[in-house]
Amino acid sequence: MTFDVEVGGTRRTIDIRPSREGWSVMVDGRMMTARVSRSGERWSLLYGAAGSGPSKRSYEGVLEPLRTGDQLVHIGGRTIAVSFLDRRRRSGRSGAAASGATGTREIVAPMPGRIVRVLVAAGDRVAANQGLVVVEAMKMENELRAPREGTIAAVRVSEGMSVEANTVLVVVE
Repeated sequence: MTFDVEVGGTRRTIDIRPSREGWSVMVDGRMMTARVSRSGERWSLLYGAAGSGPSKRSYEGVLEPLRTGDQLVHIGGRTIAVSFLDRRRRSGRSGAAASGATGTREIVAPMPGRIVRVLVAAGDRVAANQGLVVVEAMKMENELRAPREGTIAAVRVSEGMSVEANTVLVVVE
């Protein structure tokens, strides 16, 4: 399967095929391997460079589908918005519409945890990748970031609060 996606204003082509190690993933010509498992409506992803042997670096991430059909990818304490582009219509879309830069985005807890810090308030303007909230889970702090520039429509948590996976923490418009 081949997908065209847009991440942070950059278009990428991703080719995914089954392999002995799980999945072979080619991103703009760079080969990776991935293992994927489903947890409720989310997907857990372990990926790394293909063929680098025992010294291979791996990364763990969580894929979160959005109602718009796009995905939020939580990896390394960052949240990245990924927009899937329709190959049949991609030449007719450009700018904000193609990048998924419009619409409401819900920032959710990637796993159960405790809110350590809330870095924004309703009405605040935020830049893409700006920190919004810090969640402690499994003895690690993860700063969840804005997937794009926008305005904070709602903050639904407070410091010290316990949250379950998929709890909406902040809404960005």
